[in-house]
Amino acid sequence: MDTNLITYLACVCFLFIFGRVFIVPIKKVLKLVVNSVLGGITIFLINLIGGTFGFHIGLNVFTSILVGLLGLPGVVCLIIIRLLI
Repeated sequence: MDTNLITYLACVCFLFIFGRVFIVPIKKVLKLVVNSVLGGITIFLINLIGGTFGFHIGLNVFTSILVGLLGLPGVVCLIIIRLLI
């Protein structure tokens, strides 16, 4: 009976450690995906508003991830790059 209890506790500890190791990267990847989608929506809104002025930022995976990683400074960076080019 004691070996069953020890085995059970060892399995619970193993599952806790295993889950802890893999949940952190999943949270970071999920956060990057959500921020990238929000970045794409932000670029779309900039293009929608800027279309009346002839201002356009390319909406692709690179710009979306850049805005997703950097947030508002990424949007400002893309606008400055577009104005310089």
